[in-house]
Amino acid sequence: MSRYILRRLIAMPFLVLGIVTIAFLITTVTKGDPLTAIVAEQQMSNPEVVAAAKARWGLDRPLPERYMIYLGNLLSGDLGTSFITKRNVGTDILYRLPATLELVFAAMIFGTVLGISLGVLAAYFRNSLIDHGARLFALFGSSLPVFWSGLGLLFIFSVILGWLPGPGRLDARLALPPSVTGFLTIDSLLAGDLTVFRDALRHLMLPAFVLGWTVSGTISRLVRANMLDVMSREFVLTARAKGAGEFRVVVVHALRNTLVPTLTVIGYSFAYLITGAVLTETIFSWPGMGSYAVEAARALDFPAIIGVTIVGGLAFLVTNLLTDIAYVVANPRVRLG
Repeated sequence: MSRYILRRLIAMPFLVLGIVTIAFLITTVTKGDPLTAIVAEQQMSNPEVVAAAKARWGLDRPLPERYMIYLGNLLSGDLGTSFITKRNVGTDILYRLPATLELVFAAMIFGTVLGISLGVLAAYFRNSLIDHGARLFALFGSSLPVFWSGLGLLFIFSVILGWLPGPGRLDARLALPPSVTGFLTIDSLLAGDLTVFRDALRHLMLPAFVLGWTVSGTISRLVRANMLDVMSREFVLTARAKGAGEFRVVVVHALRNTLVPTLTVIGYSFAYLITGAVLTETIFSWPGMGSYAVEAARALDFPAIIGVTIVGGLAFLVTNLLTDIAYVVANPRVRLG
């Protein structure tokens, strides 16, 4: 495993270089003009202002030179300056990333626990009312568009019932706790502010459920299908014949042998949600990476777009590596080559 991890770590910089190159080239072939995000509309007709803006942002240089300059800056940790915020893109991303990670972690915990539980119950009580109900829940979670389920649940639980707060990450009347981790729920606990903790948790519940529902639907269907296959295997019958309890048979013997394909889905879902939670963050006014990507795309903020792409690519690479390592932990018979 050590050699495998070392090879993956050596290959990772080259994969990141490919991601950076593709993202950079795509931004250069788009029909949109980045000057519209830099120069005011009434000054676009002034050639001196346009020329000064191009020189300021390096847009007057040849494409290969701009690419090499960007790579040089990237090696020093500089992701460029945002056209809109006029701050370093890395600073903007670091400011917004904790909000997305808090949402994604909560969604993954909910989706994974619920998905595995429903999948096991559906397989164990095959063709029963529990099985049909679990599969129906999974079907809705996987097929309903996020913008529809998000708006619908927000209308029901916030507007009609009033059980949960509306969009946002925290009530505007509450002060933010001192930032330690960037996670409001954790920082508020560290500060001993239970009022902020409860409010942050209530704001987190609905968007995390919306994101986690899509994940739980996929996981539960996969776990059910694999459990049905494993439950008929000889080693499960042998465990029952030796007098093993039903819980041990289902969880230790059957479920553990279905975790390898499940870990693949969990790892991919986590990496995808980091940059793929665009609609959820937009609907719930969540100040994370998704809403940052939407703002960058609307304004043709190319440095910000490339920065988000790089972070998303790194998330996929790191998550895939951790998933491969988790294969061996979940099933020692797996060997990485």
